[in-house]
Amino acid sequence: MNIDRIIQGDCIEAMKTIPDGIVDTCVTSPPYFGLRDYGVDGQIGLEDTPDEYVERLVDVFREVKRILKDDGTLWLNIGDSYAGNCSRTSAGRAGMGAERDGIFIRGGKGLKPKDLIGIPWRVAFALQADGWYLRQDIIWHKPNPMPESVTDRCTKSHEYIFLFSKSQKYYFNNEAIKEEAETKPSIRDKNAEGYACDYAKGDRFSKGARVYGEDGLRNKRDVWTVPVKPFTEAHFATFPEELIKPCILAGSRESGIVFDPFMGAGTTAYVAKKLGRHYLGSELNQEYITIANNRLNSIEESLFL
Repeated sequence: MNIDRIIQGDCIEAMKTIPDGIVDTCVTSPPYFGLRDYGVDGQIGLEDTPDEYVERLVDVFREVKRILKDDGTLWLNIGDSYAGNCSRTSAGRAGMGAERDGIFIRGGKGLKPKDLIGIPWRVAFALQADGWYLRQDIIWHKPNPMPESVTDRCTKSHEYIFLFSKSQKYYFNNEAIKEEAETKPSIRDKNAEGYACDYAKGDRFSKGARVYGEDGLRNKRDVWTVPVKPFTEAHFATFPEELIKPCILAGSRESGIVFDPFMGAGTTAYVAKKLGRHYLGSELNQEYITIANNRLNSIEESLFL
């Protein structure tokens, strides 16, 4: 099996060329429901109803599960949509393609114009029902969200990243993604279960709500503050590198394989390669594959500068 490549075409058909159980982790962001037209036949996101959209993603990630190792994980970033006219977004793969201004999203039974559809949780629960272990919802806090002109709700400044696993026990390198503790507790600080940490003596306790080490690090929290960054080469937003770096570090071993069925401009592959991992992916749009390959080639060129 050739690795370190992006397969052009439908993601399910592309995955059929990949053997069972070779991928360490999948890090991806599918096209958001109803927000963009990528100009390619067969694209996901233009379905008539949320239910049809969810069903297609279940099919995609069922195939992802097949190519994952038994201890593999899936990190899924997905944005929401409103019933009615489409709203702008500045994140993930919804940042590519042409905006679908004025196109009505058929909300389906029970949804009214202006309703928040709840796409992320609909997808999460559907994948859970299909056999995935839903392990965590991570909040991507965007300190620089795209401004919105709405006056009857707050400006949206977060999205979800869901962590799924193929099996009950899975690979997760907690040490690789620990973060600096913003503030240390007082010298004698009791947690919720009454245990104390005496920093004067360098003690370390891990029971209860807090985990602080002698190195001043703590377990990574489930709210990640990462700014949205434009991708100037193609004038659209992509995954911020800092957003997916912890996913790859926690979810894959060195020299392991990281997969993205919606590769877009190749950020998943780019970060994986910089972190010493191999990559595999698929993408419908040949233009994006060209952009991705140029980015990946720039890593190799920089090694000789």
